[in-house]
Amino acid sequence: MQQWSSPSATPSQLRPCVATFGNFDGVHRGHRAILDELVRQARERDLPAVAVTFDPHPVEVMHPERAPEIISPGELRDALLEDAGVSGLLVLPFTMDFAQTSAVDYIVGTFVEGLQASVLVVGADTKGFGAGYTGDVDLLRELGAEHGFEVVVIEDQGDDERWSSSAVRTHLSAGEVAEAAAILDRPHRVVGTVVHGFHRGRELGYPTANLGTDSLGLIPADGVYAGWLVRLDLPEGSADRRLPAAISIGTNPTFDQQVRVVESYVLDRTDLDLYGERVAVDFVAHVRPTLKFDSIDELLVAMARDVELTRTFLGLPPAASA
Repeated sequence: MQQWSSPSATPSQLRPCVATFGNFDGVHRGHRAILDELVRQARERDLPAVAVTFDPHPVEVMHPERAPEIISPGELRDALLEDAGVSGLLVLPFTMDFAQTSAVDYIVGTFVEGLQASVLVVGADTKGFGAGYTGDVDLLRELGAEHGFEVVVIEDQGDDERWSSSAVRTHLSAGEVAEAAAILDRPHRVVGTVVHGFHRGRELGYPTANLGTDSLGLIPADGVYAGWLVRLDLPEGSADRRLPAAISIGTNPTFDQQVRVVESYVLDRTDLDLYGERVAVDFVAHVRPTLKFDSIDELLVAMARDVELTRTFLGLPPAASA
């Protein structure tokens, strides 16, 4: 997937095209409905599929006090868009100056002059773009008729709730990773480099891989989770690339620790040296909230229970008897 940052710099092989635009935070099932139609329309016309997004998130610039936590920032979003079949990604730098661009100038400058879009695929809730938040689907249809591009509108998607980035954030902030995964259509992922921690897990018989503070991805609520640790530096198909893990998020109140960490214990493995590796942590199920224990013995009992519950949530057989 090619990526660039100005409509005027659009690669010649990517125009004309079929296009869409949005923040695509999380690239959840609602986004995928739009992206699937984008790719379908592009293949039908033998044209490339191009997505347009913004960096940083517009709310971060316009209303920083209300800026959302980003579910899948940067390279995580880009990989998901590429997996969806997008051929090109135009990432527009969002600044206060850019925010003053009228909705008409934004659409014409980006999609008519820059991308030469034949079709623009959008969600039914597309609105509030351009200076004064005046852009909406009706305006897109008017401009399409004037400039010769078709507008395809995808209705809101969802079962019991609308599939949206805000819904995913709400579930993750409550530790409801299974509910978030139902909207994402995959486990929520956090990616980072394994760093040295306090080594308490190793001392207790549960060595953990701690993510550095520069990890990517919205970190769910404090608690213990079942999931998978994926060693991104290993080739696809490697035996040790995807490993079952009990994941802890929090400050380890039993030890009065102040730093919030994400640490993963790979089930039944004490032989792994993961320091410096780039890994992904995929969250499958919530096991329990963070608790403060009165003794190390109580903590060890709870950790053993966490491991067994993790096996259950991941569909793994019980541990072999010693």
